[in-house]
This record gives sequence, C-alpha cells and structure tokens, in this order.
Amino acid sequence: MERITITVEQEFLEALDRLIAAKGYQNRSEAIRDLARAGLRQAEEEQGGAGQCVAALVYAYDHNTRELSKRIANTFHDHHDLSLASLHVHLDHEACLEVAVLRGATGQVSALADRIIAERGVRHGKLMRIPVELDEEVHAHGAGRHRHVHAHVKRA
Repeated sequence: MERITITVEQEFLEALDRLIAAKGYQNRSEAIRDLARAGLRQAEEEQGGAGQCVAALVYAYDHNTRELSKRIANTFHDHHDLSLASLHVHLDHEACLEVAVLRGATGQVSALADRIIAERGVRHGKLMRIPVELDEEVHAHGAGRHRHVHAHVKRA
C-alpha cells in the first residue's frame, strides 16, 4: 500500500469523524478508502461502465398501479438472460419491495434497471453493481463434469 497525505477543512474532518463513528470504521484511512472506491465506481458508471457485473436492483412499488406487476414481469421475461433471482416482500396493503439479482453486460444490466425504475408506480429504486469477470468453466463436482459460469469479483 502507498501512503498519501491530504489536506481537508475542519468541517470535512468533523463530518468524516461522524461517519467513522456511525459506520464503525476502525480508522480514517478505511473510511476514506471506501469513499474513494464509491467515487471511482460512480465515475465509472457515469462513463457507461464497460465490462460485466453482478447487481442487485432494489425497488418499491405500488402494486395497485394498473398493469404494473404484469409490465415488470414481462420486462424481466424479455431479459431472462440477465435475471438470476428475485425476492418479493409485501410491505403494507399497497406497497411491495422487490430485489432482483442480475448478471451480465454492465450496460444491459443498467438499462434494465433504468427501465424498471422508470415504470409508473415504482416509488423508489436503486441499482448496486459489482464489477466481475465472467468465466465459463468445465470442471468436476462430485461424480460428473459440467459447464457453468463463474463470476470473479474485480478488485477496486
């Protein structure tokens, strides 16, 4: 690891120390590294984010919105190659929370997430992407050999 020195205003340092206390970081370096990684990921996303990713799309919606559940289901069926799994939770009499686990080309995953979040009746939505390298491998597990995809997480 390299050591660097930065100069910050007192207000910034106080805000950083509050974050450290709230999140349980062991020291300022850990917090600053995480903030820098988040900034680098955001910059990459803004540039279109090339490569492959795994992602979690979390969104809340009003299930009473006309045809929304059907539109969402159809969108995921149209992109079945990107969708690995989903979780559906009833929050109250109107609102549902869904978590969709996605894998594929970063641009395609982002476009799918944008399409879901933009649907009328979706109240909140956020996509969390993790860059990966996808490898299709053949190897043995138990008695036989088979082929499947491994997603190797890239280091930040």
